Amino acid sequence: MSLLLLLSLPFIGSAVAALLPTNARNVESLWAAAIALVVALQLASLYPDISAGTVVSERLAWIPSLSIDVVVRLDGFAWMFAMLVSGMGLLVIVYARYYLSADDPAARFYSLLLGFMGAMLGVVVSGNLVQLVVFWELTSVFSFLLIGYWTHRKDARRGARMAFTVTATGGLALLAGVLLLGHITGSLELDTVLQSGDVVRAHPLYPLALGLVLLGALTKSAQFPFHFWLPHAMAAPTPVSAYLHSATMVKAGVFLLARLWPVLSGTDAWFWIVGGAGLVTLLLCSYVAMFQNDLKGLLAYSTISHLGLITLLLGLNSPLAAVAAVFHMMNHATFKASLFMSVGIIDHETGTRDMRRLDGLFRFMPITGTLAMVACAAMAGVPLLNGFLSKEMFFAETVFVSSYPFVEYGLPAAATLAGVFAVVYSLRFGHDVFFGPPPTACPRHPHEPTHWMRVPVELLVLACIIVGTLPAWSIGPVLALAAQPVVGGMLPEYSLAVWHGFNTPLLMSAVATLGGLLVYLRFAESFKRRQERSAPLLSGLDGKRLFETGLARISAAARRLLRLLGTRRLQPQLFLMVLIAGLAGLGSALIVPLTWGDRARVPATPEFVLLWVIAGACAIGAAKQAKFHRLAALTMLSVVGLALCITFAWFSAPDLALTQLAVEVVTLVLFLLGLRWLPSRVEQDDPRTAARGAWRRGRDLVLAVAIGVGLSALSYALLTRHAPLSISPFFLEKALPEGGGTNVVNVMLVDFRAFDTMGEITVLGIVGLTVYALLRRFRPAQEAIEPTAQQRAPVEATGADLVDRDGDGDVHLPPYLEVPAVLVRLLLPVAALFAFHLFMRGHNEPGGGFVAGLVVAIAFIAQYMVSGTRWVEARLHLVPTRWIATGLLIALATGLGSLALGYPFLTTHTAHVTWPLVGEVHLPTAALFDLGVFAVVVGSTLLLLIAIAHQSLRAHRRQGLAATEGRDD
Repeated sequence: MSLLLLLSLPFIGSAVAALLPTNARNVESLWAAAIALVVALQLASLYPDISAGTVVSERLAWIPSLSIDVVVRLDGFAWMFAMLVSGMGLLVIVYARYYLSADDPAARFYSLLLGFMGAMLGVVVSGNLVQLVVFWELTSVFSFLLIGYWTHRKDARRGARMAFTVTATGGLALLAGVLLLGHITGSLELDTVLQSGDVVRAHPLYPLALGLVLLGALTKSAQFPFHFWLPHAMAAPTPVSAYLHSATMVKAGVFLLARLWPVLSGTDAWFWIVGGAGLVTLLLCSYVAMFQNDLKGLLAYSTISHLGLITLLLGLNSPLAAVAAVFHMMNHATFKASLFMSVGIIDHETGTRDMRRLDGLFRFMPITGTLAMVACAAMAGVPLLNGFLSKEMFFAETVFVSSYPFVEYGLPAAATLAGVFAVVYSLRFGHDVFFGPPPTACPRHPHEPTHWMRVPVELLVLACIIVGTLPAWSIGPVLALAAQPVVGGMLPEYSLAVWHGFNTPLLMSAVATLGGLLVYLRFAESFKRRQERSAPLLSGLDGKRLFETGLARISAAARRLLRLLGTRRLQPQLFLMVLIAGLAGLGSALIVPLTWGDRARVPATPEFVLLWVIAGACAIGAAKQAKFHRLAALTMLSVVGLALCITFAWFSAPDLALTQLAVEVVTLVLFLLGLRWLPSRVEQDDPRTAARGAWRRGRDLVLAVAIGVGLSALSYALLTRHAPLSISPFFLEKALPEGGGTNVVNVMLVDFRAFDTMGEITVLGIVGLTVYALLRRFRPAQEAIEPTAQQRAPVEATGADLVDRDGDGDVHLPPYLEVPAVLVRLLLPVAALFAFHLFMRGHNEPGGGFVAGLVVAIAFIAQYMVSGTRWVEARLHLVPTRWIATGLLIALATGLGSLALGYPFLTTHTAHVTWPLVGEVHLPTAALFDLGVFAVVVGSTLLLLIAIAHQSLRAHRRQGLAATEGRDD
């Protein structure tokens, strides 16, 4: 299977899962499990190639001009993480089938879970740094949706918002960091960056790049001071916590640290920042975990502490420490995911996660209790379990670190203290929950879950035991395979033996275990009696409170700024926008003086001067008439637009002239529909008010003249300069041989810059849908559309109402509108034929899908203007949203077709076909893309104007009803 297809498989599965029935849990879980199983099996089949030292990769051209391609790259480290993502995802999917209730929307859950799996796979297999950041941010988006899955819960919504704010902000910093790395190394390819460690570390921008990359990694892995978001993400369903917050998403940060370890490590800055953040996180969060009474809260803080342990190992600048970090990533995923699932079982079968209400569950849930206690022992680092081995390697690295004396003595002491805390919170989980008197405060009677809900926990606990007892046989080859790319060369010597003799790390482990046991026995009852949520000595350090206080202050400052600068009136807003833009332009002109070029001037002709004298007079007249007669002002403004169209044609830009003409018509209709909403002008009798109005109009006139003169000067300066780096020759030379058309403008839009055009039509569709969504609440109610007989007569004169002449329920236009309506209907096929002509000639002559779409939209709008919205909707059955969706799908399918044939996205191919009686016909695939543009333009324009027309109709109804009732509304 293609690696690119393998990467896209979870996203395809996510889209399909979203369409499945929301209450068919078996179908949805089987589908999601099948997707995860296929991904895992395909990855497993690549093990022989990966173990042989081959870096399996596949490339797809994305943005060749920027040397950015979609690269799927699998070395040993990426393969190990991809197996972790897919394998753990499969177990979580099986577990979630029995965890979710029948009322939960399972389709949405599995769709989001598969989407997250795809995003996480994208992070670990990306061979391009920009591509990695794209998937990195996708993990934040899917995490936000999964944490807030239970939308009815306020804590879930808040936790999701906090997690997204922190991690997405870190992602923006990461983007800046990888762009700096690309600038330093000259490439964004991961292979090139990994081989440029010496260049990066010696570069003056290394500290800045390091800080930005670390900001992204530390926020994602919840390291101090960004650790506060993860405990509040525990409002998510337990399967989400088991998958995202123990095995995958929170490990993305340490994955990135390990991935870039050969490039960024080896400096004092790396040691102090990464090692310091890891050490503080390890101690702080293991200490806080001891005082948690919510089981998921305990696991959340313990997860952060173990991530701190991994971060500390990576920060020690030691290859052996990096191997230990990779080992602990795998071990932590197994025992922590099994513990989260055990908590989910306890919560599911007892109705609570509060340890103060849980006692003696072992007699009711002996199998679950045994599994949980084994996982707790692995978390605490008990011998013969996997956690013990990586903990021993961690202790050894802290002992043999070479640095300042306070580091050499303090680091082992801190590691031992963290081990004491780990034993305490592990005992709290294992002993406080499963031993003691029978529980009396559980909402439900405890009992074992169905066996299949427990199977994922059993498999993970079995892995903890096998790795802990037979490490060299079970995990040794995989660890060597995964660790070698991290250290960037030859692996250091290490041993995965269970017994290494009596040494300092073993003594530290014994002290931590014994110390943790003594602390637990001494304070066990006080732990359970605590009512405060914060740990002792840390009541003033509440990350959530600091975060929310910061957001509240930013919001308050924004509100004050809005009150100071904001207004609901359009005119002051436009004034400020134009003023700021003008000041920015003036500042630029002061920095880089505006000078004229020496290009030869085109002599002015009397006709052209006369054209713009008329246009200028109309512009002044429009400004003058706007105070007295808005329709006259609009008419004069349209003359200015017509002069602009003639100017484009004058200067050999027929495409622009044609498009501008169609846009002017649409804009004119838009203004006509909007005139009814404008407030009536009232002459002010108060001299002071009149004086303020006159001063405001004078101020606006001065600004308008200044901006107009400035833009004219800027345009003149640009047009009189030579352009030695002009891109025009490229398009003029390549349009016909490579784009298959002589109309350079159209070839640029649908071929050379088709990706830009696709983004533009997507935005156009979104704007149309947004305006419709905002205005549809103002659509007239049915009783307003159907006035009473007494109200109908005076309102019929609007031309927007229908009458039932025959009494058969079929509505007709009023008699005086029949003739113009017939004429406008005759215009429709003519306009359609003209639009077809413009569309077909667009690749070689002025025209194209955009202007053809505007012509058709204008023809449809003419039907609305004469016949009214009700008649058109009853006869033509136009559904603009379908036009938009169809157009976007056609444009996307055109691009995907080129990909399927092995060409870059949206590559154009022109076929030359000879037809009888017609001759040779050029059939470019760009025409299909242009067809999508045509459909989106028609749909979006109709949707915009119909939404505004409905609002105008509502205002018109109110005015007509007010007239019949003798009141001025």
